[in-house]
Amino acid sequence: MEKEIDQKKIEQALEEFKTCSPIFIALGDTTRQKICLDLASRGLEGLNVADLAGRSILSRPAISHHLKVLKDAGIVEPIKKGTQIFYRLKLKDSLVPMKKLFDTVEEILEEEEIQS
Repeated sequence: MEKEIDQKKIEQALEEFKTCSPIFIALGDTTRQKICLDLASRGLEGLNVADLAGRSILSRPAISHHLKVLKDAGIVEPIKKGTQIFYRLKLKDSLVPMKKLFDTVEEILEEEEIQS
């Protein structure tokens, strides 16, 4: 007789997917991926909107929009330096919910293997 997967684990995974959804959406766009890589290349120093626009064909308002999406997802953080705002990656914190999701999915898969 085949056992069923723990429904609580499935519900937990669904909740974790909801939590991670803004991160997946933010990182699913190639422009935002490029912005993340540009920010990564500058480390803790970060880049401002003008610097990012100079590395792109996008306008400053378009870059600002993408930065807002990344900021809202917890992927970048603004740092005020004098009168300017610089942005840098804040991946460590945003990866925690994703790690929890992956761990839960792995647990579900391990249950499936044990039952097979």
